[in-house]
Amino acid sequence: MSTKPTAARQSFGAVAPKLAELSDEILFGDVWERPQLSKRDRSLITCAALIAQGKTEQMTFHFPRAVENGVTHDELVEAITHLAFYVGWPSAMSAVTKFKGLFPAPTY
Repeated sequence: MSTKPTAARQSFGAVAPKLAELSDEILFGDVWERPQLSKRDRSLITCAALIAQGKTEQMTFHFPRAVENGVTHDELVEAITHLAFYVGWPSAMSAVTKFKGLFPAPTY
């Protein structure tokens, strides 16, 4: 195991060490590393699930991670727009507001 503290351990490891361990070892160490889906696809699916559930706090981590994994800003905005009709307008509006806060640009 790495000696460098992971994002999970830094974020909530002191409060919930077992949850941080499970996040590191199972979620990110196993599930995210499975070859059947690319990390880009996993990120897009994860973002869609968060948008659908209105989990804006988790978008703070997963939207930038999706961009790191190759999802473009335009693709994230298109996913939000598309999902508005399937998961509800308020969920899409919350997601686009979070997006604007994470990726401020004069074109938005």
